[in-house]
Amino acid sequence: MKIVVASGNKAKLREIAEIFKGYAIVSMQQAGFSSEIEETGATFEENAIIKARAVCDALGIPALADDSGLCVEYLGGAPGVYSARFCGRHGDDAANNALLLQKLQGIETAKRGAYFESCVALCFPDGDTITASGRTYGRILEREDGEGGFGYDPLFFSDELQKSFGAASAEEKNAVSHRGKALNALSEKLRKAKAEGKL
Repeated sequence: MKIVVASGNKAKLREIAEIFKGYAIVSMQQAGFSSEIEETGATFEENAIIKARAVCDALGIPALADDSGLCVEYLGGAPGVYSARFCGRHGDDAANNALLLQKLQGIETAKRGAYFESCVALCFPDGDTITASGRTYGRILEREDGEGGFGYDPLFFSDELQKSFGAASAEEKNAVSHRGKALNALSEKLRKAKAEGKL
């Protein structure tokens, strides 16, 4: 079965292909979809479904999408679905990180708890949708640590790794990542659906 991923991110495609062995994983660009998809959902799950459904309906083949972000407890779950545009512009990692540090200035370690959440959705042409989510927990550091990763990674100290995502190798991060957990959960749901003859 071919699955189109609503993304052109090569690292994300590679991660999905590793988990969804036995499926032909292609990017939406490779499949001929290049339209902008507006993410208007109030939750990660809603945004993932919006993206996957748009690609699935346009191409007539199963499509997979994820939406993820950082949720900081002291900030009531913010930046959440606005993680990529926290500072008001899309994709400005440095400005997003600076704003996060500013909002947490002087806040004690015990109140800096945070988690990354990822929701993935797999939409089928018949209207069926399978979703799954994953989280990885930690806290926000007082300054950036490490040159690796992207986005908020240098500020996120992972409980599982006992180091920042910025200081972790790609392999270490992928082993505990929110997206990896969500994709593995989705893969298991897909396997069960096939075993039950639903797909």
